[in-house]
Amino acid sequence: MSDKPATIDISALPERLGPGERLMGLDLGTKTIGVALSDTTRTVATARETIRRRKFTQDAEALKAIADAENVSAIVLGLPVNMDGTEGPRAQSTRAFARNLPRILPLPVVFWDERLSTVAVTRTLLEADSSRARRGEVVDKLAAAYILQGALDRLAAIAAQRPDG
Repeated sequence: MSDKPATIDISALPERLGPGERLMGLDLGTKTIGVALSDTTRTVATARETIRRRKFTQDAEALKAIADAENVSAIVLGLPVNMDGTEGPRAQSTRAFARNLPRILPLPVVFWDERLSTVAVTRTLLEADSSRARRGEVVDKLAAAYILQGALDRLAAIAAQRPDG
């Protein structure tokens, strides 16, 4: 299948999006995948769910079911970059996931630097006096929403810079 979408830069994403199509944000962990969706105007990210990781094919099929049901046209995948900007084993694993994803879910993937996303979300939950159990239930999908919101804000800035935007 030679027409598999590749990973693309966020600046190339607007021309691939149609009206009413959503973006899906993912926070890929070793045990779970946090999932978030944009609204149809691609302004606001909302935490959707946390998928317990099993095998790649099952994980990708679960994501495809959401994407198909919600009219998703692209994926924003959090890339776990080290604080010094280098990429370690987790980033390599995330890139491998993105390379394999088009076999089941043929959508373009944009990587988004996720440094401190989980820290920021956890801090917010602590400030809200959320219990440890509750934090464990929601942190991954909220981190996905945090990642996706960052990308949505960047897309809005790109649109504002365009002569027709």
